[in-house]
Amino acid sequence: MDSVVNFFIESYSNTSYIMIFLEMIVVLFGIISVVYAKKENILVYPTGIICTVITVYILYKAEYFGDMMMNIYYSSMSIYGWWNWTRYKDDNTRIIITYTNYRERLIASLFFLITIIITYSVYLINSSTIYLENYIDIFTSGIFFVAMWFMANKKIESWIFWIVGDLITIPLYAYRGLGMLSLQYLIFTILAIQGYNQWKKSLVK
Repeated sequence: MDSVVNFFIESYSNTSYIMIFLEMIVVLFGIISVVYAKKENILVYPTGIICTVITVYILYKAEYFGDMMMNIYYSSMSIYGWWNWTRYKDDNTRIIITYTNYRERLIASLFFLITIIITYSVYLINSSTIYLENYIDIFTSGIFFVAMWFMANKKIESWIFWIVGDLITIPLYAYRGLGMLSLQYLIFTILAIQGYNQWKKSLVK
């Protein structure tokens, strides 16, 4: 137990108070956003935007450009999701939870590949050396891209992608010394499992 506590304390020994405070805000609003997503509540998007915009700044300062690019995308996709969840379709009904079809899975695969290529290019431009952790970052960027797009369209498979991406990100952020964000993704994993089960029940109904 002491070693876990020491890990969180030591990882922030050289971090400014303002950055620690910003990271705490990110964790708080990130968790609130996922809770709203689980409940299919539109507030998932304004709270999520607060989380991702601050995260962009934190990751820029830490020079984790792959994650930074993804959070810029999250902010943009949150605006789209906010609009999509509140609009009415031709039959005057709002978007509902559904499974993905073949066309949507094909589009998601294309998004995954494009995201990996773009994120890899960003690392090439900004760094002379790409380490193993950066390749993991590139891979999870593709996963989270698809997860966010599925979420914006209320596809139940979004939770599966969130769970997989979160499980990979937990040790990645711990290794980078971002203890609070690592803990955040652990909580995200638990909430994502609950979200999947809750959306599945809604889908059955």
